[in-house]
Formats: sequence, C-alpha cells, structure tokens
Amino acid sequence: MTFPTSFPPQHQNQHPGIESEMNPTPIYADNMYIKKGDILKEKVAVITGGDSGIGRAVALAYANQGADLAIVYYNEHNDAEETKKLVESAGRKCILMAGDISDSSFCSSVIERTINEYGKIDILVNNAAVQYVCNDIKQLSDNQFDKTFKVNVYGTFYMTKCVIKHLKSGGCIINTASVTAFAGNETLIDYSMTKGAIVAFTRSLSTALAKGKTGIRVNAVAPGPIWTPLIPSSFDENKVAQFGANTPMGRAGQPIECAPAYVFLASDSASYITGQTIHINGGEIVNA
Repeated sequence: MTFPTSFPPQHQNQHPGIESEMNPTPIYADNMYIKKGDILKEKVAVITGGDSGIGRAVALAYANQGADLAIVYYNEHNDAEETKKLVESAGRKCILMAGDISDSSFCSSVIERTINEYGKIDILVNNAAVQYVCNDIKQLSDNQFDKTFKVNVYGTFYMTKCVIKHLKSGGCIINTASVTAFAGNETLIDYSMTKGAIVAFTRSLSTALAKGKTGIRVNAVAPGPIWTPLIPSSFDENKVAQFGANTPMGRAGQPIECAPAYVFLASDSASYITGQTIHINGGEIVNA
C-alpha cells in the first residue's frame, strides 16, 4: 500500500475535527494489515474517540477479529454513524454513545449501558483526546489547561475507574499515549503533559493490578504524527501541509498502521505484557 507523503493545506474550526471533511480522508482499513479472524472472538470492547481516526481503525480491526463494540465520542455524529455501519458490515454489533468523558457521570453511564447491552466488558481503549496549539506558555490560559487535562487525563481516569469492577482476569485496558510524552512538543505543552501522565498512569495501574493478582493487563500505544481529525482541527494550513515530514520515514502515519498494535495488546498473545508502551512514530527513537 502507498501512503501519502504530504497533504493539501487545510484547517477545520471544529475540534476535535470531522474525518469526512479531511483531504485525503485517513486510511483506516486494509486487508494487508488486519485480516478477518477470531483473535477477539466474542469479546466486548469500549473505545473512547472511536468515531474517527485511530479509534475508528481500532474499532474496525476489533470487529474483524470478532469483537462487539461500544463507541464513545463527543459530537461527531456522522463520523460515528459511519463507524457503526462499518462495524456492522463486518458482522458485529455496535452501540454509540455521545458525550463528554470529562464528566464522571457520563463515563459511568457508558459502562452501565455497555453492561446492560452486552452483559460484560473485556477491553477498554482510552483513546479520546484534545490538543490546542500554544506558541508561548505565557499565553496558555487556565481554561485551555484545565480542558486539556480534564478530557485527556480525567476522562481516562474516570473511564478506567468505572470499568475496573467489571473486568475479569484476561481483561485489558489500552491507553493512547503519544510520542510527545517522551520527546515533548514546544507548541503542545499541556497536551504533552497529559500524555506523560497517561504513561505514568499505565505503569502505576498495571503494577497495582499485577500485584493484586487480578489478571488484568494495562498497556499503552504511543503514536507519533498520525493523520487524524485532530490534525487539521489543531494546526494551521501550512503546518498541516508539512505534517509528518520531519519523521525519519519522511511521512505521517495512518490510523490503519496503529490498529494492529491495539489488536495485539488486547489478544491472548500479549498475556505476559503489562505496563508497556508500543511506539508507532515513523522511526523516532525515544529510549523510554
């Protein structure tokens, strides 16, 4: 498969962005990466930010491996309906829930509805996030700082806290971190801080659950520059046009290139892996 090496200048005013308005639209499915199988047969997965980008690619990959889905998203209803259609065309069930994961009561309702619908939860993917560019820390407002942390960190915490009592041995939590947690980013200081917190949360919770003999694993995936709706809704047109060009591989990644890592971490093949981070960043060495 040939992947784009550059993008037309573009910007979206709505955040975290609409996938259907991107040019080109992200690549979220290809048989070369995720073939039909039964690696996750009869599993139930909850994916936040599952309507588009990495979340959509993971949802479809999980469906193709036999899992039923609960997709959580903010307000991108058309993208979410398209993802549901794709999951159902793969022969699996999909429920959609729109809301703000920075609200603990909403997170509780997500888990409650999923249990009512499917009777269990096996996998939680904490993927939803926001990011806002700020070129000078003196201009980083309290409101922006609070919102970034409340969605990215509080949302991850709330979803995890709500689901943990329902996960049984063999269950897993997969958090979406970022290369920025390890390398930093001069214009995404608060976002990078939240992703560092998610890495620490992954390591701490995994240790607690392992020592508690729960049989529940917690891992993370740290994407680099991936072509998702966050990008045109975060950066200006010129930066979007150059997105990913500074990686060793010379291009941005696509959501489909992230999905196999999430399948692996959710599978029995990863039964002895917890507290770890898989880096999908086009070759940037982070040594962490």
